Amino acid sequence: MSQRIRKAVFPVAGLGTRFLPATKTVPKEMLPVVDKPLIQYAVDEAIEAGCDTLVFVTNRYKHSVADYFDKAYELEQKLEKAGKSELLAVIRDVLPRHVRAVFVTQAEALGLGHAVLCAQPVVGDEPFAVLLPDDLIWNKGPGALRQMADLAEKESASVIAVQDVPQEQTGSYGIVATRDFSGRHGEITAIVEKPRPEAAPSNLAVVGRYVLSGRIFELLKRTKPGAGGEIQLTDGIAALMAEERVLAYRFQGRRFDCGSRIGLVEATIEFALDHEDLAEPAREYMRAALAR
Repeated sequence: MSQRIRKAVFPVAGLGTRFLPATKTVPKEMLPVVDKPLIQYAVDEAIEAGCDTLVFVTNRYKHSVADYFDKAYELEQKLEKAGKSELLAVIRDVLPRHVRAVFVTQAEALGLGHAVLCAQPVVGDEPFAVLLPDDLIWNKGPGALRQMADLAEKESASVIAVQDVPQEQTGSYGIVATRDFSGRHGEITAIVEKPRPEAAPSNLAVVGRYVLSGRIFELLKRTKPGAGGEIQLTDGIAALMAEERVLAYRFQGRRFDCGSRIGLVEATIEFALDHEDLAEPAREYMRAALAR
């Protein structure tokens, strides 16, 4: 798998129940962190890694994500007439001209593995990325996916992002066992979905970034549904490991779990403190708020 990834899959069909009532009308992927929605951060990360085809796996009720990446003719005309060139550039640059967005419908919520499988007609049999927008990864240097794409190309292997979690939290993640872990990566020998702390093979937890061989599509087709009738991506990866090397990669950067309310708050604070215009006002407000 020495081919560079060019396609990225974004499973965005979830209901976002943790953020109700806000997500009754606004998809969780469109919730803002400072001045951009979550999906934009994931898209920017994929483009930085070299992806030029973005596949959004959505449901028939979600139109906001497609609307966001579509051209807004009336708004652009108004901004152009008003001479607001900076704002015009902002809305035109959500996707560079060389990047295309493709929308695929997941008719039923049958798990992450099924969502990824829905992207096969667009991806084909080439290596590709999967990004879960809930996991917002912040790094001063290269983005997490670019780091992983470089490693995948160099090692001719699939790559899964991992981070260390406290032992008592293993039941909330897919957990991997590895061998020959050196520096930031090692080969995965086992992957277990949400093990009890006493049964977990390590404390290396899978987070929402994957670079996968196109072979996984055929393996997902053979994967039997588990609890709730869902096809798990973890099961497909386990089958892939029997045929090809799959590496765990401890990425550089900080991950925010924006599928939780506190994670979204933490990300907003971090990005505000890193924002050129907002950093100092944000610090001043925080000092005042903490002094009350």
